[in-house]
Amino acid sequence: MSAASVEQPFHDEEPVTLTTIADEIMERHPGYRVEIIGGHLLVTPSPDGAHARALTKLMRPFMAADLDGGETELLQGVGLWLPMEPEDYAIPDLAVVDADFEDHHVENNAYEPVCFRLVLEVTSTNWKNDLKTKVAAYAEAKVPVYVIVDRKHQRLHVLTNPVGSTYENHRPHAPGELVTLPDSIGAKVTLDVAEILKAGRPKTSD
Repeated sequence: MSAASVEQPFHDEEPVTLTTIADEIMERHPGYRVEIIGGHLLVTPSPDGAHARALTKLMRPFMAADLDGGETELLQGVGLWLPMEPEDYAIPDLAVVDADFEDHHVENNAYEPVCFRLVLEVTSTNWKNDLKTKVAAYAEAKVPVYVIVDRKHQRLHVLTNPVGSTYENHRPHAPGELVTLPDSIGAKVTLDVAEILKAGRPKTSD
């Protein structure tokens, strides 16, 4: 790819950026999520219905705690600008952000990480991205709390205290546990692991 950019046939043409490629993919494949992390494109197919159901189930305790209004807002699919590479950004499934997040707009519909109190991902077919790639990305961005609903291994992970490219505290929780998230997100929120993981399992016909 670098060789192609060096051998541009017309000197007045700008090299194609990753952001341009990402926009083209989303235009040609509606419903796909395209992110740029570490200078690499991550493309996620449209989520299944169970993914959406788990996300709806997750939103309820956050809204019951009044985190969607006042000092914070609860947002789905909002862009988070990442500090690693110039074009890097991620699109978490759910985020708790400061109410003034729009004052922190960078570009490409992404916002500075300083206004994010929590990001949450519900895993899809490319679950390794959420469990590895995004752990490093969100830690580098110093997002205080990262929650992963791991449908592949039936666990709910809570990661806190970002240091470098990792989180000092990483606790996986199994069905049967109730998990209370850190007060730093703005209110007390308790998640029922079994309920959330059940919502994230596709229903099969008898």
